[in-house]
Amino acid sequence: MSAHERKEAFGRLVRIMDELREQCPWDRKQTMESLSSLTVEETYELVDAIESGDLGNVKEEIGDLMLHMVFYSRIAEEKKAFDISDAIHSVCDKLIRRHPHIYGDIKVNDDAEVKQNWERIKMREGKKSILQGVPNALPALIKAQRMQEKAGQVGFEWEHTEDVWKKVEEELSEFQQALHNGHTEKKTEEFGDLLFALVNYARFLDIDANRALDLTNRKFKDRIEYIEQNANKPMSEMTLEEMDLLWEKAKKLEYDKT
Repeated sequence: MSAHERKEAFGRLVRIMDELREQCPWDRKQTMESLSSLTVEETYELVDAIESGDLGNVKEEIGDLMLHMVFYSRIAEEKKAFDISDAIHSVCDKLIRRHPHIYGDIKVNDDAEVKQNWERIKMREGKKSILQGVPNALPALIKAQRMQEKAGQVGFEWEHTEDVWKKVEEELSEFQQALHNGHTEKKTEEFGDLLFALVNYARFLDIDANRALDLTNRKFKDRIEYIEQNANKPMSEMTLEEMDLLWEKAKKLEYDKT
């Protein structure tokens, strides 16, 4: 697609958004606040499409998210705060500032140095903390990984993977001690520390902890549904041994497919 065609497509979306905001009762009623939860939902729908490998669905979900960005910008324009052009120029200016190895004379050897420079530039821009850009509303597992990544980019990082695993073992020991003592709040705190250490270990192994858990969730869902579909009675009426037998059959089917 040519630059002209991309410009035309984006302009068409902006024009349609203007028309909907002026003529559609539902679109006129929306605020940034009312749209925000829908945006989160659309984001997860895009993630689902990516995970499924369905590029047609990915295309559709990207369009839905772009619509939301244009929608927010239209509302902001009505408030005389900014418009879609301002938002786009803002991110363009930021990309140029934070890529001095492309638009300046800085030399980098790899992507790790790019990330380090990015964080240093953010701090020079007035960020008060390296963690300031991590949204509070992120799911806890993703948030843990992002905070660890950002801290690592400025050198707050274990040197060796073995050291990270020792930390996992240390946190597991502390959790077991908390279990022995029986204090509920302490058990919760130590379990959180153990999860945090495991996320860090996964990161050192280049494993996305959130994706790993999601894959396990999907596997669990598939196996439970297999039991439900292949049992001759409701699961609530089955013994654990009966359920486990079907569980193992579901596992075998999975392995046969790989």
